[in-house]
Formats: sequence, C-alpha cells, structure tokens
Amino acid sequence: MASDTPPPTRALAFGRAARAYAAHRPRYPAAAFETVEEFSGRPLAGARVADVGTGTGIAARALHERGATVVGVEPGAEMAAQFRSELPGIPLVRGDGNRLPLADASLDLVTYAQSWHWTDPARAVPSAMRVLRPGGALALMWNDPDPSVPWVADQRTRIEKWFGPGCFISDVDTPAELSWRKRTLRWSRRITVGFHLAKLATHSAVIVLGDSEASAFLAAERAHLARHFPDGWMDEPYVTTVTVTLRP
Repeated sequence: MASDTPPPTRALAFGRAARAYAAHRPRYPAAAFETVEEFSGRPLAGARVADVGTGTGIAARALHERGATVVGVEPGAEMAAQFRSELPGIPLVRGDGNRLPLADASLDLVTYAQSWHWTDPARAVPSAMRVLRPGGALALMWNDPDPSVPWVADQRTRIEKWFGPGCFISDVDTPAELSWRKRTLRWSRRITVGFHLAKLATHSAVIVLGDSEASAFLAAERAHLARHFPDGWMDEPYVTTVTVTLRP
C-alpha cells in the first residue's frame, strides 16, 4: 500500500478507531462462509478455527454463530480490548499473523479476514500451515468497495489522488506457490451518507492523517456524495473476495 507511513504503523493505527471500526465496518455476507465450507470440504459447525488479525471480531463473530470453536489472534491492544468487549465468550490471544502463538496441527481452519495484506506471506504461510492439521484450510477474505459502480469508481479516483494508489481497494494477490480456489461475491448494504463517511474514517490511511486533515478530507467527500445522494441514503456496494488453500 502506498503511504509515507511504514506498514506496521498503518496496521496498528486501527486501535485509534476501534469502537468506530466495530460499529461501521461491513460484515461478511453469508455466502462468504458458505464458500469457505465448500472450498475447505467441511462444515464450520464443530471446526476449530483461528481468526487472525481479528480486529474487533467481525469475522470471528460470524464463525462462532455458525458453530465453529473460534480463537481470535490480534496484535493491537485497543482492537483486542474492543474484541473482548464485543465478544466476551470467545477467547483471544495477542499475537502476530506472521508468528502464530498456537499449537502445531491444532486447527481445522485459519482465517485472515481483511488482514492478510498486513502480513509477510513468506512468514505467514509457514506459520498458518504449521498450526493446521493435515487437510486443514487457510482462508483469506476481503471486503472492498465495488469499483464497477460509477460513484465508487469516482470516489476511488479522489481517494487515490489524496492518499496514493492502493489505499482504497485491497491487494488480494495470493502466494503463487500454493493452489487456491477463489470466488468473488457482490452485495450491498443500505446506509446513510453519514454512516458511510464514518466507515471511511476507520480506514488506516485516514486515521494516520490526524484530526484536522481527516476532517477536511471527510468534509470534501461529503460534498461530493451529496450530489449523488441528495436524500442522504445510499446503497454501499461491496465485492467480497474469498480464497482458500488446503494444507497437504
């Protein structure tokens, strides 16, 4: 991702907006988890799962609701605290996605939901494979705005002009040495423009700006969006990318 701020700083910046992140970031559509089940060849119910870079627990909650036994792994103190507040019944360990603090061959599934792009794949892949049982699955998921929608494409142009390339749509490349199955899912949620702007404020590139510059960016964006959505409501479109590979 393009930024003058080193990636570790950007990755940990979310802690400054942990509560807003939990409130405004999109959930994953049910079809994303159905895809994980299909590609991994087993149901989530009863599966032992680690959700890595779990943040406030958006994916962990969904996995738990589908019957998985979940542990969250999160490096940031503020995000970990929000996770524990949101999901007191789900265990959480503090740890790095490149060095999982979990036992060998102890899991059926390892997920990185909106967090793989913060890892070093050369370290994260061996770490994930170590903690998976033979035949277990590594699943990577991303929720991104759908740039095929004209107003989103316009917003992407503005954001990349402001912050630089790579700050709006995730890099969903996967390590070429592994065999992956991939599916993209399109969906949307009905929200207010204000809610959308609050979601934008939880993106790391905005968080690291500081209050004054972030406020200026969000005010300019509000003016642009008002021309598209004069009644203050919008359908916020997403592309969810799901990729799965199996441990031999």
